[in-house]
Amino acid sequence: MLKIKKISFLLLTLVLLSSCGEYQKVLNKGTVEEQYKLAVKMYETKKYAKALRLFEKITPSYRGKPQMERIAFMVAQSNFNEKSYALSGYYFDRFTKNYTKSSKKEEAAYLSAYSYKLASPSFSLDPTDTNKALEAFQNFINTYPNSDKIEEANNHYKDLRYKLQRKYFEIAKTYYKTADYDLRNYKAAIQAFDNLLADYLGSEFKEEALFYRLKAAHDFVLKSTVRRKPERADDAIEAYDKLKRNFPESQFMKEADEMLATLQKEKKDAEDLIAKQLELQNSLKK
Repeated sequence: MLKIKKISFLLLTLVLLSSCGEYQKVLNKGTVEEQYKLAVKMYETKKYAKALRLFEKITPSYRGKPQMERIAFMVAQSNFNEKSYALSGYYFDRFTKNYTKSSKKEEAAYLSAYSYKLASPSFSLDPTDTNKALEAFQNFINTYPNSDKIEEANNHYKDLRYKLQRKYFEIAKTYYKTADYDLRNYKAAIQAFDNLLADYLGSEFKEEALFYRLKAAHDFVLKSTVRRKPERADDAIEAYDKLKRNFPESQFMKEADEMLATLQKEKKDAEDLIAKQLELQNSLKK
């Protein structure tokens, strides 16, 4: 039995060495036709990295020829299977643009969008691929409303949209949380929450964003000079009104009511003090 296993191992090794030798020979010295045939063979046997090396070599020779459509799709699919998702997204997208009448155009459009989604990093990192995926899925949904992939496409689109909302919400919260060290971050937080609420109507983060927008505006009033307090208090009170109007039963309403009382007092005290200062200035001029 041991002898049979050794013989089997040796035969397998010889086959692999022969295969590697054939591949290197065709890759380096084979004709374009031989390289094409071997590339297809590597692709069909799921040796995608090897297939890609061959496709790279033969592409210049097949540009403009009928085989190029098939090559272009296999290049995109090979990159996808090798988990080079940013590249596969690009190649599938280029396929849809170069082969507008291809029977694989719809599949390529979906896989382009899905590739960019898989390339999309966590919400805290660069959103470039996330934005590409969103745009690609939106184009797919608009172009192929009756596709059997439409439900999946819609779900992917929602996932990506949520990821971006979470990213911008966390950025706004970070501005707020660091405002004690840099007062300019109160303004940055308020603007970031406003942008989120304007860009994503009906956002899953709307209630919390409205609350933190109020909180940032409220704290900004407390850190402001007397002269600035009335105007900034009005802005914060408006933020309170928006929260109450949209979420009258909000879990944050009790704290929001407390902030409103503080804002009203801060505004009145500041206005009274400003009025007294003006009165004093006028009396000194007489």
